[in-house]
Amino acid sequence: MLGAAKVQPLEFLLSHITVIHDRTPTFITLNSLISLPPLGFLSPQARTIPTVALTWDRAAQPAGPYDPETCSPLLQPATMERRKFDWRRFSAPVAIASMILAALSVVLYFNIREFLTTRDEVRFDVSFYPITFCASGVNQFLGMRYAAPPIGNLRWRAPQDPEPKEGTTDAIDFGPICLGTDVTYPTSGQDEDCLYVNVWSPNNTTPDSKLPVWLFIQGGGYTSNANPNWNGSQVVNVSGQNIVFVNFNYRVGLWGFLASERVREDGALNAGLLDQRLVMKWVQNHISKFGGDPDHVVIHGLSAGAGSVALHLVAYGGRNDKLFVGAMSESVFFPAQPRVPDLEYQFNKTVEKVGCKDDKDQMGCLRSKDIRVIQNANIASPFPGRSANPLFYWTPCVDGDLLLDYPYRLYEKGSFLKVPVLFGTGTNEGSVFAANVATDEEFISFIADNYPKLTKNETDFMLNKYPLMPALPNHNAWFPSASQAYGEATFICPANNIMDAYVGANRSSTSWSYRFNVQDNQNVASGLGVPHVFEAPAIFGIDACPTPDSFRTYNRPIVSLMMNYWISFIRDLNPNTHKLNGAPDWGTWGKNQSRYVFELDNNRMEDVDDGQKSRCAFWKSIVQVTDQ
Repeated sequence: MLGAAKVQPLEFLLSHITVIHDRTPTFITLNSLISLPPLGFLSPQARTIPTVALTWDRAAQPAGPYDPETCSPLLQPATMERRKFDWRRFSAPVAIASMILAALSVVLYFNIREFLTTRDEVRFDVSFYPITFCASGVNQFLGMRYAAPPIGNLRWRAPQDPEPKEGTTDAIDFGPICLGTDVTYPTSGQDEDCLYVNVWSPNNTTPDSKLPVWLFIQGGGYTSNANPNWNGSQVVNVSGQNIVFVNFNYRVGLWGFLASERVREDGALNAGLLDQRLVMKWVQNHISKFGGDPDHVVIHGLSAGAGSVALHLVAYGGRNDKLFVGAMSESVFFPAQPRVPDLEYQFNKTVEKVGCKDDKDQMGCLRSKDIRVIQNANIASPFPGRSANPLFYWTPCVDGDLLLDYPYRLYEKGSFLKVPVLFGTGTNEGSVFAANVATDEEFISFIADNYPKLTKNETDFMLNKYPLMPALPNHNAWFPSASQAYGEATFICPANNIMDAYVGANRSSTSWSYRFNVQDNQNVASGLGVPHVFEAPAIFGIDACPTPDSFRTYNRPIVSLMMNYWISFIRDLNPNTHKLNGAPDWGTWGKNQSRYVFELDNNRMEDVDDGQKSRCAFWKSIVQVTDQ
């Protein structure tokens, strides 16, 4: 159970609160496990607790899970005795108590089975959870199970609802993230038991608040949970306490995307995507208890999370399961996503490596193996016919169910959800991925290592589209061409072509796109330009995720601009409704392929140039070769 109490945002001042020792039914009992330094004015015998004003600069809020300004405990909990507060004296006793304790960076554990009304509680089956109160006006609920541990017999199966659990389960720490590719087990912070969800919501919400919900899908190339535990408190605050933010883990690598007809027969293909679908259902069932509106959920992804958003839009042929009403995609990721028969070699390599090759029940054998044995096989290998590893080895597959066909084809057929969308990319998406190639032969080899079905016909055409380009600092001659080709093939052109599909479906008026072109001096000097997902801190807030120094200094103005556009889309399915005062209107994509360019002191609309249009048409024309 989660207790939700009303806390004044950002700053408050209370002189004292009287602690009453009484057993009459009009009192509310608080069980508190709190983190406190030695305080002379507070003792188990104290009759009053003096407090002081608490304020801070919201923009300076750090992201770490153990910082008091983001409500997470710095100290080890110490058990305090049970206290009672007289709500005959105070109109909002829970709010007052929580404000006091928030000022001291405390974590409250509510025992409210007997005392609180329905609007004050959040129940998951028969489990109870503690709540962390933020003095900034945001509650955070961390490490809550949304699925049963996917271990043992539940490996490579669709996620199951968690078993009901009697008692109290801590919700004050993030759960472990899912095991990634090329990681040795055991490793700190990663585990097979990893299906956890986190929620940030305003303190003063009730089930009737019906706030828009921002459901974030992290990236990591389907090989890792690369954006774990990004802090949602800033976007909730900047929204004016008008949204609820959710993020979560999902299975990746071999654990989430092992594919074979044998997996289909005794398990589930695309288990990592099914984890994401279960979170969406969890939100439908539970988010109202945090003040969220299950009928107004917007999904948002970054990199592989953005690719996941694109896949959920075409899931089951565009079937509307009423899980979300809008979608935002930040650097949509379209690697090779083959059909199941083309991935049998991965399964065969896996069962051979772990000693299950000759077992009549290979899936049963895999499920019986120690986690270390399986994780040792969670590695990358070259695609068939190639000598070098691809950048991303484990990816979603066309399974004939969740994904009926290559995503590009589904969009071309119109088999997608017709909801408002916002898609965009950075200018130099490929720069952090491209090999530092010196010759055109090395350039072709790098692209073919990642899209192994390319023939000489396609690579010759590719060379024509991506000739030798001007040199970049610290890189070999053909690196700029490799960077542009990989960035457009894998990120930029998928976004542009998906936007065109929405225009073709007469959804132009609710489709927006952007190009992020904010320069960082260090990136430019290193030859990376504006790299993949560099805009993330401008969307989530400074230090809510890893933040380059330029966002704290000369690039800081872009943060409030972008945050408010994104929050506006979450709230109203339109980036303009609640934009920053004085910000330019963000025009829709349309037939001219118009997108917003984020550029310090030069934000504007632009039409995609003819060269990029031609190159994107090329990639779209060969999806049967690229498996996109």
